[in-house]
Amino acid sequence: MEPKTDNSICPLCSENKIDFYFKDRIREYFLCTNCGLVFVPPLFHLNMEEEKSRYDLHQNNPEDEGYRKFLSRFADPLCDRLKSGQTGLDFGCGPGPVLSILLKRKGYPMSLYDPFYYNDPSILENTFDFITATEVAEHFSSPGMEFKHLFGMIKRGGLLGLMTMMVSSKDAFGSWYYIQDQTHICFYSIRTFEYLAGIYNTNLEIIGKDVIFMERKHF
Repeated sequence: MEPKTDNSICPLCSENKIDFYFKDRIREYFLCTNCGLVFVPPLFHLNMEEEKSRYDLHQNNPEDEGYRKFLSRFADPLCDRLKSGQTGLDFGCGPGPVLSILLKRKGYPMSLYDPFYYNDPSILENTFDFITATEVAEHFSSPGMEFKHLFGMIKRGGLLGLMTMMVSSKDAFGSWYYIQDQTHICFYSIRTFEYLAGIYNTNLEIIGKDVIFMERKHF
């Protein structure tokens, strides 16, 4: 018998076309057949204290060569798509905003926002040429609201850059290291980003397994 849950609405597209997807020893996962999002129901979400305690363990140092190399897979193609001096927001920057430091060094003024570490809501009242969210979208409890807010802060012709690992197949999902982190509650696929690109009228580029660029069209 498939596990039961009181969750019946997709947190991204708000449709009720939900199928059971997978269950491990800790959580259940469901698939929205409308937008392709795989998500963990709220019943299995950590509370804010538990979530922050996991993030406090992250040791992201801008002088760490390995971490800089990891971020360069995102930062280098991002900079190729930006114009000199464009302003950005590092959304969900975490306790060590390494990406924003790298981008500032390349000449891009950056603002920071993180609900745990840089929680200044006034930052979110501005608009930006580009927004970065690296290893962030998988933590969204209400991705539909989050993406609406993000795209609302991006100027026309501006860019949303994401870094998040994507679902490859149902067969591989159960042994996927990405689901072992209990702060990861949303899992996207190419189909999901195609859905978002259509909703927000963007050009979509996907680089490798985890880098996604969505550029707002000018019209």
